[in-house]
Amino acid sequence: MSISSTLKNEGITIIGKLNTDEVNKIASNISKRIADAFPEHHIDERDLFNSICNLDMYIADMPNDSAMAKYFSKNNSIYFSKDMDLDDLNTLAIHECLHFIQEIKNKNGKLLRLGLYDMQGFKNNGMALNEAAVQHMASIATNSSKDTVKYYNMELSTESPDFYPIQTALLNEMMYFTGTYALYHSTLYSDDIFKNTFIAKTSKKIYEQIETNFDLICQYESLLSSETYNLSVSSENYKSVNKIRNINERIENLKRIIFEKTLETQNTILVNCFSNELSYVRSLEDVDEFKEKLHNFRKVLIDTNNYNFFNDFSKHILGLLEEKREYILKYGNILSLDNVSKELANVNKHTYGYQFFKKLFSKLKLLIEEAIRQKEF
Repeated sequence: MSISSTLKNEGITIIGKLNTDEVNKIASNISKRIADAFPEHHIDERDLFNSICNLDMYIADMPNDSAMAKYFSKNNSIYFSKDMDLDDLNTLAIHECLHFIQEIKNKNGKLLRLGLYDMQGFKNNGMALNEAAVQHMASIATNSSKDTVKYYNMELSTESPDFYPIQTALLNEMMYFTGTYALYHSTLYSDDIFKNTFIAKTSKKIYEQIETNFDLICQYESLLSSETYNLSVSSENYKSVNKIRNINERIENLKRIIFEKTLETQNTILVNCFSNELSYVRSLEDVDEFKEKLHNFRKVLIDTNNYNFFNDFSKHILGLLEEKREYILKYGNILSLDNVSKELANVNKHTYGYQFFKKLFSKLKLLIEEAIRQKEF
């Protein structure tokens, strides 16, 4: 498809091309914001400025308020809405420029990867996870503060309340266990540091499940947006009562699916990550740190009425933690989990230590399996 056809399909109409001075001003603004926001990644502001200056930039009529800027890899061009203040670029402009920074192409110009989104694999997953990462970083670069918002009866905290709020809130939960460095590095340099860090905290299967859920939530939200538009059009025709009823039913079903898929993803993150954290508790100091980390997770928790999973899980895993604390008090600090397993294999199966670990691992296994078995929508 030609770039003109692509622009037409996106609803973008070019008004005019920015001149060199305007491009340089935008490139200077963006390169400084990104370099200042992520100093630990040693971004060369001058190199970044020069790269962004190579982009063709246009002012255009955009289809809606959410499309204030759009980058196209095919022709290395970025299109800004005529309504955007180019002297004070918002997160969406930074977002699109980050896409330009993170892209990896082969010698023929084919796009191979965008940050967390690897397009070379069979499944081709990760698009939504990358969009969330880019939007999160764009929000950080524009000094956006966290806000608590409500979507689909869920209360969540995010730096991006207007764009990808659910995805960025879930991403904050993942970063709670990985830290920010791995995510920012992989988003900027298109590598697997974040993926491998999270896999080390859980497993490859769990990472791929969460990655798929991000994509599904985005797809459901896109369908919801289409149905909402259809409703607005149908509502203008008072004779379309049955059609309106059917659209409303689809809208409510999509909202329910997004709600359930979001909480399923959250439950998968917290169960697997905290289960992993528990396995590394080896001293009384670790016990206290685990309790604090579990308590503070509420700051990133997506909550809703009658959501009891986190409380129930907390009670369960704190019970396991208490058993582990008693084990440490009785036998001392755990130096190595492998050594403990070998030692327990040599003790009487009726001793407390053996029974504790047998119960610990079986309970964690059941918890993880239960999270994975949740209904797929």
